[in-house]
Amino acid sequence: MAFGVDKQELNHWKEEVRAGRIAFLTHFWVDDRFPGCDTVTKVGCSDIDTLKAWGRRYGLKPEWIDYNQHFPHFDLFGKYQYEILQAEEQYSHIRRFCLHEKESRYY
Repeated sequence: MAFGVDKQELNHWKEEVRAGRIAFLTHFWVDDRFPGCDTVTKVGCSDIDTLKAWGRRYGLKPEWIDYNQHFPHFDLFGKYQYEILQAEEQYSHIRRFCLHEKESRYY
């Protein structure tokens, strides 16, 4: 279940993904399969080759892509989420969801 993202943010992410650009969307998220994780960042791009190449820079495997018909994306959480958002200078995501406070849990 996702929450903490508004329609404008979601629509902007979708537009960027459709345009073939790497786009980030972070939101609160609860899934019993991933205890201890309460946020996820979706990193999407409709150009699969671009998305795969982007993922390789961070050691993400192509089989981890959610090949959603219109919005293919990686789901980042935990250590990957924090480290990649830092490397990509997505500081607003880190601040908004207090990921800097959670980062110590991953080490």
